[in-house]
Amino acid sequence: AARLTVVNDRTVTIRASIHDVQFTLMLSVVLVVLVVLIFLSTIRATIIAAVALPLSIIATFGVMWFCGFSLDNLSLMALTIGTGFVVDDAIVMIENIVRHIEKGENPLAAALRGAREIGFTVISLTISLIAVFIPLLFMTGLVGRMFREFALTLTIAVVVSMVVSLTLTPMMCSRLLKPHLDKAQGALARRLHGAVDRTVEFYRVSLDWVLRRQRATLIVTIATLAATVLLYLAIPKGFLPLQDTGQITAVTEAGVDVSFVEMTRRQKQVEDAIRSDPDVTDIVSIVGVSPVNATPNAGKLAITLKPRDERSTRVEAIIERLKEAVAHIPGMTVYFQPVQDIQISTRASRAQYQYTLSGSDAEQVNQWADTLAAKLRESSTLREVASEAQNGGPRINVNVDREKAGRLGISMQSVTDTLNDAFGQRQISTIYGQANQYRVILEALPSQQQDPGALARLYVPGSSTTTTTTTTTPVSTQSGTSSSAASSTTTSTATSTVNTQVPLAAFASFERVTAPLSIAHQEQFPSVTISFDLAPRAALSDAVAVISQAEKDIGMPTAILGSYSGDAAEFARSLQGEPWLILAAAITIYIVLGVLYESFIHPMTILSTLPSAGVGALLALMLFNYDLSVIALIGIVLLMGIVKKNAIMMIDFALDAEREQKLSPEDSIVQAALLRFRPIMMTTLAALFGALPLALEGGTGSELRNPLGVTIIGGLLLSQLLTLYTTPVIYLYMERLRVRLSPVPARAPRATSGAPAAGERP
Repeated sequence: AARLTVVNDRTVTIRASIHDVQFTLMLSVVLVVLVVLIFLSTIRATIIAAVALPLSIIATFGVMWFCGFSLDNLSLMALTIGTGFVVDDAIVMIENIVRHIEKGENPLAAALRGAREIGFTVISLTISLIAVFIPLLFMTGLVGRMFREFALTLTIAVVVSMVVSLTLTPMMCSRLLKPHLDKAQGALARRLHGAVDRTVEFYRVSLDWVLRRQRATLIVTIATLAATVLLYLAIPKGFLPLQDTGQITAVTEAGVDVSFVEMTRRQKQVEDAIRSDPDVTDIVSIVGVSPVNATPNAGKLAITLKPRDERSTRVEAIIERLKEAVAHIPGMTVYFQPVQDIQISTRASRAQYQYTLSGSDAEQVNQWADTLAAKLRESSTLREVASEAQNGGPRINVNVDREKAGRLGISMQSVTDTLNDAFGQRQISTIYGQANQYRVILEALPSQQQDPGALARLYVPGSSTTTTTTTTTPVSTQSGTSSSAASSTTTSTATSTVNTQVPLAAFASFERVTAPLSIAHQEQFPSVTISFDLAPRAALSDAVAVISQAEKDIGMPTAILGSYSGDAAEFARSLQGEPWLILAAAITIYIVLGVLYESFIHPMTILSTLPSAGVGALLALMLFNYDLSVIALIGIVLLMGIVKKNAIMMIDFALDAEREQKLSPEDSIVQAALLRFRPIMMTTLAALFGALPLALEGGTGSELRNPLGVTIIGGLLLSQLLTLYTTPVIYLYMERLRVRLSPVPARAPRATSGAPAAGERP
């Protein structure tokens, strides 16, 4: 009977990761709804926001199903981030309607007026946010295809939330809200409401102080732009965060002259040492040449760890412990690397990252690969540097003297066939049984195969010798009546052919030399791959700089070409595209806002908020020892869509106040800043609380989501502090520039809102 045992099940970690993301999503929803309750202090308004948020997400599920998407780690991560996005439109709408009700209007009139004056702002927020996602949709390479579903999911969620905010939310406000809002009772609620009022008053006083120092504020804005560029150049850059998925891959390596039997014995020692670790549950061991082992002196181990909640040690510490456990095994080198959810490299290598050298001369490529690997081992940035080239393997050349072989009647085909019969495991027959079939293999005895001297004992069939044998037999004949007899003879001839067996050593000599165990090619040229891992606190950008400097130090010739493979290759491509991706997002936002506001000037005011977000995001990444990975870059792009909302809400109301109330630019921007302070704080905190669970999460696969949360939170904290003051100042400078460039009054935007009278307070 056969018994199957599950040794490695990747679905366990996938289910755990999905469960953690689902919990994070629910926590984000609760935190976002709590923001509405704190700032509006009314249960009914909170219920409206609480309905709009899950309804937008559920409607997003329907569109995702229509597009053929599935609920996976990336789409769920997009929905988690989207909780802070999809509720923004509803918050802006609810807050504006509540503000009119607080002035004494009845709910229906307040809903109609509030929706009419904030509708264009909601559309502007949504379209400009979608514009941020457009560069993500056009990201190239494997990373672009992988995160396209992430960007589309966010886009769908934002569009659905806009529709809900423009239709369902005003209707619910007109029906559920009361003329005299039922403020949440209790000491805590009153304190929170009082804290909000005191915050608004502090903002009014501090804004007046800033507006009296506009030049200094402008200098701060320019300084944040310069700081963004400097921090971008200084921060270490990586590809994808290192994850703890509960799986480790180990590659074992012995000397090039090791036999299969000896390699199996040593592999068993390594396996036993690893099994003794308390956090290891199962091991799959593979020895011999296979798709995962290119050479016979290499083996592979697939190590399964206990689930994350059953161990207190992370995978990095476990790997260090396993290295110490196998260090005492003589003749074996073991390379460990954690298995990642997103695996791009398809090459079998000893470490996570690969750098390949190629050229026309195989010997020259091997020589420079060894020299470069030796130089890289001196660096403290790299670890586990190994050359995939396995040179020095034992080989025996059989040199046949063709003249002697010809005199003996031996052909080269006979020599090849004899060697194949002895060592090639040639199948010569098949035995068919009732229930099975058995292949008959012709080969020398296993004991003879281990000794190179067996070649001298091989015999090769030579020329044929023909022998003829003649036999004479006497025959007597006698007549029946005659007394005389006659005699005769009978002759028979037999011919036999005998093949002469000639020792192979009689016409051939044996030469022991060395040769590579395998020869790799890249684009039809001989190549050697150098694999490496990163030291703690080192980024992939540091490794790229080390390799580039090492090639200069050793004087690598131009005939040898170097290129990255797998994750390192994708990192090199993404590193080249990062500045262009950010620039494309900024240009797209400018074009969209320019069309919406029919202005070349004020989109620049909105874009002026982006540098402060970049500074905050990069400082947060550096503070928590994260590098600028692809995940963090996506967080920065999303952050660009969040922080510009503050400026959009301010400028939209300020332009309307200039047009409708004939206020001066300074009065209009002050009024707009104070009126929009509460929704700005609410939307910012909603986005921050939506990202907070991602930053604090510690479950399976959380390493992939942590940089996204840290980036958004860090950027929001700093940008919120700066843009509340810098945006009014930049608006005033842009208004002065507009007046200088165009003596004709600027064309008013298409918004049809009616801003409140001057001096109103939220």
